[in-house]
Amino acid sequence: MPLSTYVLGLSALYHDSAACLLRDGELVAAAQEERFTRTRHDAALPLESVRYCLREAGIELGQVDHVVFYDKPFVKFERLIDTFVSTVPRAVGPFLRALPPWLRHKLWTGDLVSKALGWPGRVLFGEHHESHAASAFFPSPFDEAAVLTIDGVGEWATTTWGVGRGNKLELLGEILFPHSLGLLYSAFTQFCGFKVNSGEYKLMGLAPYGEPTYAEQIRRDLIDIRDDGSYALNLEHFGFLTQNRMVGRGFERLFGGPARKQESPLTQREMDLARSIQVVTEEVMLRLARHVHEKTGLKQLCLAGGVALNCVANGRLLREGPFESIWIQPAAGDAGGAVGAAYSVWHTYLGNPRPTRTRDSMHGALLGPAYEDDRAERELAALGAVQRRLPPGDAAEVGARLLAKQNVVGWFNGRMEFGPRALGARSILGDARSSSMQSVMNQKTKFRESFRPFAPSVLLEKASRWFELSAESPYMLLVADVAKQHRVSSDADATTSGLSRLGLPRSTIPAVTHVDGSARIQTVANADHAEYHELIRAFDALTGCPVIVNTSFNVRGEPIVCTPTDAYRCFMRTNIDALIVGNILLEKSEQPPFVESEDWRRRHELD
Repeated sequence: MPLSTYVLGLSALYHDSAACLLRDGELVAAAQEERFTRTRHDAALPLESVRYCLREAGIELGQVDHVVFYDKPFVKFERLIDTFVSTVPRAVGPFLRALPPWLRHKLWTGDLVSKALGWPGRVLFGEHHESHAASAFFPSPFDEAAVLTIDGVGEWATTTWGVGRGNKLELLGEILFPHSLGLLYSAFTQFCGFKVNSGEYKLMGLAPYGEPTYAEQIRRDLIDIRDDGSYALNLEHFGFLTQNRMVGRGFERLFGGPARKQESPLTQREMDLARSIQVVTEEVMLRLARHVHEKTGLKQLCLAGGVALNCVANGRLLREGPFESIWIQPAAGDAGGAVGAAYSVWHTYLGNPRPTRTRDSMHGALLGPAYEDDRAERELAALGAVQRRLPPGDAAEVGARLLAKQNVVGWFNGRMEFGPRALGARSILGDARSSSMQSVMNQKTKFRESFRPFAPSVLLEKASRWFELSAESPYMLLVADVAKQHRVSSDADATTSGLSRLGLPRSTIPAVTHVDGSARIQTVANADHAEYHELIRAFDALTGCPVIVNTSFNVRGEPIVCTPTDAYRCFMRTNIDALIVGNILLEKSEQPPFVESEDWRRRHELD
C-alpha cells in the first residue's frame, strides 16, 4: 500500500495565524492558533495548531512531505521599503517602528518555521493572493469557476481575479497597494471607533441603523470607481502610508471632526458613515463581479480574502450579480490562506488532479478537535462541575426543550469550526421567536454592543419558507431578507431612527431579524452536521419553528471556546442557563460557586 502524502499549510506573523493538513489532497484538519492560546487574533507561529493537526492525522512531523507558508515575506518587505522611499521623510517614524520585527524574524520566516517546528526540509512559499484564490477555488464544489479575492493587502496585490479549471488556477488581473477596498473599509472601521481587523463586523452590523448620506462624498473624495470595478484611492485623506493610523486630517475634515473614541456613545454620524461605506463597498464588488463575468464567461464565482466575509455584500452579489452560483471560503481571511497554500502545493506544485465534487471539501468547516464524552466528563469533573450523562441520542431533544422554554444554551458538539463563524459545534443558542432574546444575549451573555444582530440557523430543507434565499448558506456568509409571510410591520418604524429602532418587532423571529428585515443565515444540512440538524429538527417539532439563534461560544474580546474547560468557564462567567457538551448536561442552577482564575483576572484587569 503506497504511503500517503502530507502537506502542512501555515499562515502567521500578521493576524489570525492558522495551520492545516492535507492527506493525499484531502483536508484532514485545520485550526486557528487563537483557539489554543486563548489570545484573540493570535499572530504567533501556529505551533499548537500544528500539533493538533498532526495528532488528528495520527502522524509525526517526520511523515510530512511539504511545509508551505501562505505568502512571500521578502516581496512584502520590498513593498515596505518601496513605500518608505516614496514617502520619505513623512514615513520615517512608522518605518522605524515597523523595521525591528522584520529584521528580527519576518524576513527569516523560513528559518523561523524550520527551527520552531524542527522541520529539516525546505519551507515553500506561496503568494498571498494566490493562497486566497486557491482557498476559494480548490475546495469549492465547482469544476471551473471565476475567482475573486479582495482584502487589505498581501505582498502588493489588494484585489485579484482569475479562473480555476480542474487543478489549474490562473490569476489574470490585479489591483495593487496602496489602492485597497479592504483598507478603505478598515479606515471607516477605525474612524467609527472600532478596531481594525476585528471591528469590521461591527461596522457592517451598524450600517442598517444609518442612511447613505456620505456615499456620494466617498465616491467623489475618497475612491474613484471605474466601470470595470477597478478603483483608486485619493491617498491624501488616508494615514496608513505615513502614520500609525488609517486616516489623516483630511479624512476628519471631510466627515465633520475627529474619529469616535472607542467605547464612547455612538452618534448618527457613525451610523450614516457605516451605511455609506457599506453601500460603496457593495457597489465596487458588484462592478468587479460583472467585469470578471464578462471576461471569463463562467457561471460560477469563488470568493476569498477578508472582504469576502462581508456577508451583506455577498448577499447582493448572489441576488443582483451575473453569476448563477457563488461559493465563499468559510475562513476567507488570512487563516484560510494556510488552506490555499497547502492546496496550491498539492495541485499546482505537485500537479495532482482535482476530483469532481458535488459538495465542497471543507467538511462543513468542522476541522478542529473533538472531545469524546469520557474525556469531556473527566475535564469537567476536575473543574468541580455538576454534570449528568444523557442517554445516547437524547442531547438534541433535551436541548430543544430547554430552548423552547427560553433558556440560553451553550452547545459544544463534535469538531470545532475553522474560520470566524460558529456553525453549531461551539455555539451559544437561543429561541429565535423571543422578542427579548437579542437583548439578553448581547448584554448579559456576550457582553457586547446592543446593536449587533444575531444569526439564525435554519434547517436547509425549510430555509426557503423562512428567508428569501435561493442558495445554501452553510457557512453563515450570505444575508437575505426574512420571508414576507413571517414579517410584521411596526407603525413606530417610520418615526424612529438610529438605535431607537432597536427592539421594534419586524418578524415572527425577532431575535434574528436585523432592523432592515434581513438576517445573516446559516442553512444546516443533515449531511454536514447531523447532530446540530437533529437539534433544530427537534425544536421545530416542539414549536413549529425550524429557526434558532446561533452565536459564537465566547464573550467579547475572547476567542471561541475550544475545550470543555473553555466552555465551562464561559458558561460560568455568563448568564447561559445550560451547557450541553456532547451527551453531558450541566445546568447553571446546580453548579458550585465559580472562582475566577488568576490568569483570567490579570488578562481582563479584574484585580
